[in-house]
Amino acid sequence: MASKKYISLFGLLCLFMSGSFAQIGGSYDVQDSSVIPSKRLPQHTEFMANNYAFPAKPRNKWEIGIKGGAFSIAGDVRSRFPGIGAGLHVRKALGYVFSLRGDFGFGTTKGLNWQPSSGYRNNPAWASYLVGGLPSTPVFYNYKTNIYDAALQAVFTLNNIRFHRAKTGFNIYGFVGVGGMIYDVKIDAHNSSGGNYDFSGILAKYGPGGFTYKNRKDIKKDLKNLFDGKYETKGETDPGQPTLFDKPFKPNVNFGGGMQFKLNRTLSLAIEDKVTVVKTDLLDGQQWQENDPAHPALTPDKDLYNFLSLGLNFAIGAKSVEPLWWLNPLDYAYNEINKPRHMKLPKPVLDDSDGDGVTDQFDMEPNTPAGAPVDTHGVSRDTDGDGVPDYKDKELITPTQCQPVDADGVGKCPEPECCKELRDKLANFQPAKKCNIGDLPSVTFKGKTVTLSKDAKALLASVAQKIRDNAECKIAVVGYCSSSKAEQQLSWDRVNAVINHLVEKEGISADRFIFKYGEMGGDCNTVDLRDGTGEEGPTTVPAPHPNLRRRG
Repeated sequence: MASKKYISLFGLLCLFMSGSFAQIGGSYDVQDSSVIPSKRLPQHTEFMANNYAFPAKPRNKWEIGIKGGAFSIAGDVRSRFPGIGAGLHVRKALGYVFSLRGDFGFGTTKGLNWQPSSGYRNNPAWASYLVGGLPSTPVFYNYKTNIYDAALQAVFTLNNIRFHRAKTGFNIYGFVGVGGMIYDVKIDAHNSSGGNYDFSGILAKYGPGGFTYKNRKDIKKDLKNLFDGKYETKGETDPGQPTLFDKPFKPNVNFGGGMQFKLNRTLSLAIEDKVTVVKTDLLDGQQWQENDPAHPALTPDKDLYNFLSLGLNFAIGAKSVEPLWWLNPLDYAYNEINKPRHMKLPKPVLDDSDGDGVTDQFDMEPNTPAGAPVDTHGVSRDTDGDGVPDYKDKELITPTQCQPVDADGVGKCPEPECCKELRDKLANFQPAKKCNIGDLPSVTFKGKTVTLSKDAKALLASVAQKIRDNAECKIAVVGYCSSSKAEQQLSWDRVNAVINHLVEKEGISADRFIFKYGEMGGDCNTVDLRDGTGEEGPTTVPAPHPNLRRRG
């Protein structure tokens, strides 16, 4: 009976596997630092700087699942399949293939042999049917068993590493685990009055042709009418059996497999079969062979139980990607190969015989002398168009009116009026004045705020006037501290607040500022303003961690 059940289960799984399932979504963005745990941020930083080839493993969600289904025992007594089972599990991925799962379950089922048995001499549940220590009449083995178990399981995802698509909406997995279980076996051995059942009329009936044996259907029907269904007799347990919560306790080994079907990024359905092997032959209350009722012996096999279930799973966790068994670890590599965003591509090496920087296939003058400047076609430049290439021209820019030129590219021309005016202007030319703005004050913020106080705004009004009075000056606005993401973003917000106020409220041009944040050697709550005329730096800088930006 158990073998037929497993064949049916295998057929059901094959049916699901033969169907087609739609692809759901892509992978996560490996450049997103918000899903990287702090202990792996150094690796992420090295990866983003192209100093390490592998992206950091992201923080991924936990899975909690509930399930229910058919529960049965494979033993010496036929199971009245199906019983009822229920379960709860918590699962966490340790990698894209391997995960750990804590599994908790309950099952209850009944069993009944429609064939009579006489080998119950050593079974205490049927002791009242013995006469002189020997069986007096055949009986019909039956049981009702409740099982509670818990296990730690290693789960292996079998199909999330895919070479021809990003990922699919289902995955197949197998698992193996160890745990413990407690069980309670009861047998319906006595009628409602406490006496023994009379099984004499169960197997045969008297008719016109005399006694005839009943078929299995009639035997089961008569047994159902005979038994009262109270299961009042405690089943046999192994000698020296340890107990937990006043019930026999046994360690177990379990294994099985299943399929998950994704509904969305949070929910999934699962069909699963779990087989549990226990080192006892008494889950059904019977362990005695029937070959010799007078000298019964222990059966060599052990009982096991099976739970076929349908479950609903929930993925939980903030700032985390989906559980890793839903992600294809090849997705990033294939996308990067198809459309590079991060990897540093090597410069192509093409032949350039004359070394002028223009490859031979595009070079229209393949023998240009070494060091001679050329245009995009590899032809020697002639800036003034006088017919003498620049590498020979001693007068690089010869006015048109002074051409033709000699062999050195030097022309002769009278000094025109425009040149005199130009000479006069050059004589009167004075270099730009140096910045004399002097020292500028600092702006102080309180606590973690990024808002300018009234005093700060008044201070910036006086600074704005000095900036307007010194139009030749550039101003460096400097914020400090960068030991964490929060400090970096806070420093940026405060520098940005000072510059925005001077631009929007005081009318200072934005291109007069140099934006500096996260500097070392200063007070974290202070933004300094100083003469930045001789410094290099951007006018605007994007926020380093905009998801941490403070509003107050």
